Amino acid sequence: MPKRIQPLSDIQVRNAKPKEKDYRLTDGDGLYLFCHTSGGKLWRLDYSFSGKRKTLALGSYPEITLADARQRRDDARKLVANGVDPGEIKKAQKAATVAETVNGFEVVAREWHGKFSGSWSAVHADTTLRRLQADVFPVIGARPIGEIRPPELLAMLRRIESRGALETVHRIKTICGQVFRYAVATGRAERDPAADLKGALPPYKKSHLAAITEPKEVAPLLRAIDGYQGSFVVKCALQLAPLTFVRPGELRQAEWAEIDLDAAEWNIPADRMKMKVAHLVPLSVQAVAILRELQALTGRGRYVFPCGRSFARPMSNNAVNAALRRMGFDKDTMTGHGFRAMARTILDEVLQVRPDYIEHQLAHAVKDPNGRAYNRTAHLDERRKMMQLWADYLEGLKSGAKVLPLKKAE
Repeated sequence: MPKRIQPLSDIQVRNAKPKEKDYRLTDGDGLYLFCHTSGGKLWRLDYSFSGKRKTLALGSYPEITLADARQRRDDARKLVANGVDPGEIKKAQKAATVAETVNGFEVVAREWHGKFSGSWSAVHADTTLRRLQADVFPVIGARPIGEIRPPELLAMLRRIESRGALETVHRIKTICGQVFRYAVATGRAERDPAADLKGALPPYKKSHLAAITEPKEVAPLLRAIDGYQGSFVVKCALQLAPLTFVRPGELRQAEWAEIDLDAAEWNIPADRMKMKVAHLVPLSVQAVAILRELQALTGRGRYVFPCGRSFARPMSNNAVNAALRRMGFDKDTMTGHGFRAMARTILDEVLQVRPDYIEHQLAHAVKDPNGRAYNRTAHLDERRKMMQLWADYLEGLKSGAKVLPLKKAE
C-alpha cells in the first residue's frame, strides 16, 4: 500500500525554516508548501488537465494561511472536475487586471498629454494637466477607458458644474473628448462618450477680453501710458503693446537676442508662439526708438522686460494689466490682450488695411489660395508699411490730430 500522506498542521507551516536547498512540505491532494532557501514560503498545487501535469500558484504564507490554501485547492479541483483549467482562469484574470491598469483613463490621458503637449505652449500644457489632476483623475482616473459611458462622464462633469465653473466644465469636456478619441485611435476604446453629451450641459458664452477700439477713446489711453509713473520697464512694455500688438506672453518674454534694431525686426521663435510657428514683427520707427532707450537699461541681460526683482526672469504676466488698473482702466475696459483687438478693428475699419495682412501680423492661421500656411516673411513689405502706418496713426491720435474715422467699405 502507498504511504499515506499526513496533512500539515499550522505549527509545521509556521515553524518551517529555510535550508541549504529548496524543499516541499506536502499537505495532500496535490497541495504543498514550497520552502525557498531565501525564507519564502509559497503554496503550490500540482494537478493534471487534458493529460498534462500542471502547477498552480496559490499565494504565499503567511498572507495565505493553511486553511486558505486548502480552500483554494478545493476550488481549483472543482474547476478541473468540470472541465475547466484553473491555470487558464488565473491567466485571464491577471490579463484583465493588467488591461485595466494599462487602459485606465488616467494612464491613457497622461500618455496622450505626453505625446501632444510638446507642440503646445508651456502654460497650456500645464493648465490641461492640472485640470485633469484636480477634477477628472480622482473620479474616473482608475476606470478602464473603454468602459466609461456617457452617464458616468456626465456625472463627473456635473460635479464641476455644481460649483459654478461653467467655463471649466466645458474645457474639461473638450479635453476628455480628445483623450477618448486618442483611446479610440489606439484601440483602447470603441467610441468617444463625450460626443453624446452635446446639449447636456448649460451653455457657456466666452466673453471677449476687454479692449478699447474707438479711436476717440484710444487717444486718452496712449497719453496715460506716456505719463505712467511706475517702473520704466513696464512703461516701455505698455508703449510697445499697441505698436506691436503681439500676445501679452510674447511681449513680456521678449529677448534681446530676438531683436535686430538695425533691421527693425523682432523674430519670435516658434517655441514661444501659441501656434508654434516662428513669427516676424516689423518694427516701426517709434518702436525702435522705445527699444533703443530701453536697451541702455536692460540690454546686457537676456530679457527685454526683466522682472523687477531679478534680471534673470521676465516681467510678471500681470505687470501690464496691473499698470492699466493703476492708470484707472479697469478689467472691463482694457486688458493687455486688448491691444490686439484695438489694432485689428482700427486697421480694418478705419485704415482699411487688407484683412489678410492684419491676420498674418496677429500670428493667426492664414492660408494661401492653395490652403498652405504662409511663412513668417509673407507680405513682409506690405506688413512693414502697415506697421508704420499704424504707429503714425497712433502718434496722430495721441498728439490730438483730428482723425476722422472712415466707414468700412461695402
